Amino acid sequence: MICVLAVALLAAIAGGVWYYLQLQDAEDRIDEQQQQIDEQRDLIEQKETFGAAMDGLVESAAKFDGVLMASVVPWEDYHRLAVQSWVHRWDAAAMADDTEAVERAAAELESRWSAAQTQATTNTTGSTYESVIDRLSGGFVESKIEGAVQLCDADGGGDRDLLGCVISDDPYLVHFDSAANALPYMTDELRTGIAYHEFAHVLQFTNPVATADALEAFDGDNEVMADCFALTYLDGWKLDHRIWTSDYEYWDVNIGYGKTCTGPQQQAVRDWYGRLGVELKPISSGALT
Repeated sequence: MICVLAVALLAAIAGGVWYYLQLQDAEDRIDEQQQQIDEQRDLIEQKETFGAAMDGLVESAAKFDGVLMASVVPWEDYHRLAVQSWVHRWDAAAMADDTEAVERAAAELESRWSAAQTQATTNTTGSTYESVIDRLSGGFVESKIEGAVQLCDADGGGDRDLLGCVISDDPYLVHFDSAANALPYMTDELRTGIAYHEFAHVLQFTNPVATADALEAFDGDNEVMADCFALTYLDGWKLDHRIWTSDYEYWDVNIGYGKTCTGPQQQAVRDWYGRLGVELKPISSGALT
């Protein structure tokens, strides 16, 4: 009788252990499934958040439609962010980082837009130079009047005839030489023509594809092309000036590189100018599914 009870007890214990193990296994599977559900929910939320952030970026970029400096909106960078999100589409943590990157890009655009609106309505230098550059650029390009000869002179020779420049590494800033600005013959008419010439360089640097095509009409000479821009778009502008400083004293001044552009070259400038500016583009790498 005792043996039978012992066997029955062992069977009951074994059954209890089996039942416990089955229950534990079921609970583990439920926990695993719940974790997968939570991960899927988090992933869906991250995809939705990323999509909303990208929509915000596109909305910010839309404000720049028609701004003459095409590179002000770095579409290639945004496309890379979209491609990156596609690569990370099954990694919620990585997608969260991608969303932050998109939000930063949108914030940078908004900041640049706000700064341009302020720049367009202020003149910190109080100069004709800045007034013209602000008007031509819509406030997206700054002006400085400084000792620009050494800064601008690419070969380091210190060109004393240099009046201003735009440096390719920072094409949204025009440097005007302070010594040239104080020359006895310098007038607002000359400053305006100089500003047009320098703004042409801004457009050249910030629209490289269109510029490469247009330069063919100028044998690759970007300075002659910049002169031609001023001659084409600034009414009454010429390269040679006689500046009277008194009733009997005058200066004969040449502003530019000595070549008055031809009719075909002016048309090339007009065609080039018509191609410039920010164009809205779709930002897509495929559906985030």
